[in-house]
Amino acid sequence: MPSSHLNPEKVLQYSFAYAPPLMIEAAVRLNLFDALAGGPKSADDLATTTGASVRGVRILLNGLVGLELLTRPKPGQYALTAEAEAFLVRGRPMYLGGFFRHASSHLIPKWLGLTDVVRTGKPARAVNAEGDGVAFFEQFVEDIFPLSRQAAMGLADHLKLPSATSPVSVLDLAAGSGVWGVSLAEKSKQVRVTAVDWPGVLPVTKRVAERHGVADRFAYVAGDLAEVDFGTGHQIAALGHILHSEGLERSKALLKKTFAALAPGGTIAIAEWLVNDNRSGPPPALTFAVNMLVNTEHGDTFSFAEISRWLTAAGFVNARLVEELPCPSPLILATK
Repeated sequence: MPSSHLNPEKVLQYSFAYAPPLMIEAAVRLNLFDALAGGPKSADDLATTTGASVRGVRILLNGLVGLELLTRPKPGQYALTAEAEAFLVRGRPMYLGGFFRHASSHLIPKWLGLTDVVRTGKPARAVNAEGDGVAFFEQFVEDIFPLSRQAAMGLADHLKLPSATSPVSVLDLAAGSGVWGVSLAEKSKQVRVTAVDWPGVLPVTKRVAERHGVADRFAYVAGDLAEVDFGTGHQIAALGHILHSEGLERSKALLKKTFAALAPGGTIAIAEWLVNDNRSGPPPALTFAVNMLVNTEHGDTFSFAEISRWLTAAGFVNARLVEELPCPSPLILATK
């Protein structure tokens, strides 16, 4: 087909793709969503409340209307959508504003070097290594706690933890914010958690466990996943979004090590951004693979078939997807 007959929209739709996260970040930093939590307000009112310019606030608010995060209930008034109310107002259980607060300072700057990253195959800065990784994750993991919260609570129900009558040992690997261990522990007083992460990240895990009232049932193991002792006899092992940063070989080794740490009949639960078998989708998982190129030495995203083969090679059986839980990709479970 002659190029003159093609619509450039498929290309041009991405020309300002950087804008939405930065618009949301600006609104979060200016407390605009918080200011609207009490009800509709005008741009003038919000400018006074936030100390920002009327022109700046008005234009940003209109942009957020275009993103369907705000509405105009009547002329000159702005109000939150249900999604903004749930996810972008501070203090809400599923608040995600903290994630966007990192966009301009931690996420986008490294992507600006993507051309060189592709040319060399080397990350801008490798956050999968402890040196740079601790500085990144100790600031970031607590803000992404809500991203896995519902899936972790759903996993507890799926594994019938609320009805447990005997102790359940949970191994939370690369624990970060502790969302998996914390959520499972909240579902049952029988749960005891061993949280493994770098020494610089575990204070965050401890702080979150204390906030949720389960710290008395946590033990901590500080160090690199490839080197520390996981212990043995665990009934559940949670790997929450870690394989993508570990890459192929370290992931295979990690699954074998996890198998050895589980009791017979134990369950491994893996949260990941899954691609399809021919890597043609879904777009978020493919984009996240590029994020791993930018941020890690060997990271990537993988398909269920690939991870299933690694699990089988490690000794696991019955690799399966749990698709009903609210998370970006289905959870993968397998049994020892």
